[in-house]
Amino acid sequence: MKSTPTDPVIKFFISVLGLIVIFMVLKELQHIFIPLIIAYFLYFLFEPINKFLIKKRIPGSISVLLDLAILVGLLWGISSVIVVSFGQFGEELPIYEQKLNNLVSSTGQSLGIDNHLIKDFNIRNILSDLDYGGIASGFFSSTLSMFSTLFFVLFFFIFISSGHSKLLAVIKNRYVNNSESSLDSSDTIERTFHDITTQVQRYISIKFFISLSIGVIIGIILWLFGVKFFVVWAVLTFLLNFIPNIGSVVAVVLPSLMALVQFESFGYTLLIAAVITLFQNIIGNIVEPKIFGESLGLNPLVILLSLLLWGYIWGIVGMFLSVPLTAILKIIISRSDSSNLNFIGDLMSN
Repeated sequence: MKSTPTDPVIKFFISVLGLIVIFMVLKELQHIFIPLIIAYFLYFLFEPINKFLIKKRIPGSISVLLDLAILVGLLWGISSVIVVSFGQFGEELPIYEQKLNNLVSSTGQSLGIDNHLIKDFNIRNILSDLDYGGIASGFFSSTLSMFSTLFFVLFFFIFISSGHSKLLAVIKNRYVNNSESSLDSSDTIERTFHDITTQVQRYISIKFFISLSIGVIIGIILWLFGVKFFVVWAVLTFLLNFIPNIGSVVAVVLPSLMALVQFESFGYTLLIAAVITLFQNIIGNIVEPKIFGESLGLNPLVILLSLLLWGYIWGIVGMFLSVPLTAILKIIISRSDSSNLNFIGDLMSN
């Protein structure tokens, strides 16, 4: 029986509907997929260390325990710094409330705004109207969700560390038989997994040291300018640098607002913001591209769109994961024999 060709327009819309369904599933089951993806990225990151330990005849279970100890130590260190700094901020909060009240009132007077709300501005009047019960409930649920996510990340990481090689072997064996084309498919799968591992390791390691460098630099700058809680802003700068484009903007705005409230001077705040922005641009737009080179090979527009897409699907975590996830998709697409997928891969390339 002769088969009729499918209309390309129909195929296109079916593909679009399929993608929408996939994104809906990823969004609805994010409490499963987010820990799984993070755990896999951590596995890729620790793979060189684990291979070295295996060569030294150290059991795999000991390697996993060492990996978990490093992860828990890092999380404990970062959270301790933030908690202690916010505790100090809470103790000095009345001082900053008064500074903010004076700043708003003086600014309104200098601009000629004759409004009693501006003249007699008091941040406590605004805070008194807030729904503290709803805020506390939201904070508690967010904290509980974060701890559950961390638990699942560590849980998935343990099983991925022991089962990844077996999973790869099963996928390769699926395509291995006596035919030459199947052997080629097996080689393609092996090269794809190798490229994904290398790409993720390179991105995370380089991005980590670049983010650490810019965090230390910004912390030193804020310390020299006398900005309070410079350690907190340095840690936030380190974390936000993992979010393309938007993260660096937020990393400038937050310490600048702190400087404005602390010193009550627009000129001094603009100077601090300008210096921070200068170093952010030097590292983000000059140093980082030279270090990465063409390793990612992603079009800047694709990076921006992926940031928005993954941010919509998985929120702030999706923004952190947007670049490596898009790079992995590009690798998979580039291995396809489909001309349409190759066309998409070319559009994604830099």
